Amino acid sequence: MNEATLDKMRKMKLLGMYRAFKTDLETPTDAAYTPDEIIAHLIDAEWDERQHRRVEQKIKNARFRYKAALEDLHYNTGRNIDKNQIMRFADCSFIDKAECILITGSTGIGKSYIASALGYHACSMGYKAVYYNVPKLFTQLKMSKADGSYLKEIGRIERQHLLILDDFGIQPFDAQSRVALMELIEDRHGKGALIITSQVPVNKWYDVIGEQTIADAILDRIVHNAHRLELKGESMRKKRVSENELIN
Repeated sequence: MNEATLDKMRKMKLLGMYRAFKTDLETPTDAAYTPDEIIAHLIDAEWDERQHRRVEQKIKNARFRYKAALEDLHYNTGRNIDKNQIMRFADCSFIDKAECILITGSTGIGKSYIASALGYHACSMGYKAVYYNVPKLFTQLKMSKADGSYLKEIGRIERQHLLILDDFGIQPFDAQSRVALMELIEDRHGKGALIITSQVPVNKWYDVIGEQTIADAILDRIVHNAHRLELKGESMRKKRVSENELIN
């Protein structure tokens, strides 16, 4: 009977319940459980399994640059990372309030890792997030206009609780990209959270965006009341290479 029950659980895709029941059968105990305790135990196992799968699917859909975790951040490296500030971000209230986080600093300093870690954490808390490299995003949007899928791409971005734009300003915006950026920012303003990473200081973003009227409109929505992380110090990638050379 137990094998038949396990087979039905598997076919019904009750994988959490299946694993819990199978484990119980393989590790017998003298403890006596009431029927409601047994049911609660199996339901809890199934609930946990489905929650885990939802989080994993959110992470897969987000396509983060790094597999990153907030608990793995290093705060004692002279990079000007405020642990208290990061922990405040960890409650995800900035997502609930549709706020912006701007992370700036030189190449290799850890901007993308921090953004990815915040995104991973948001997914674990049940939020939907998506990561884009900015130059690749706007190339993709140009192609989508050509093949008629532009609105579908924009709609996918709009549905996310958190949008991460990485490597903002690595190359100047052309006229078409400026308009697309304006549409993205306008659609998210007050509705969805945003994390932007950039090697370019915020006060230079006008030059990167170009066309002052559009730049004013975009930056007014991005920079006003944004949380700022201005990372300093040497490249973490170069530091790791130097440490490996010393070891070898």
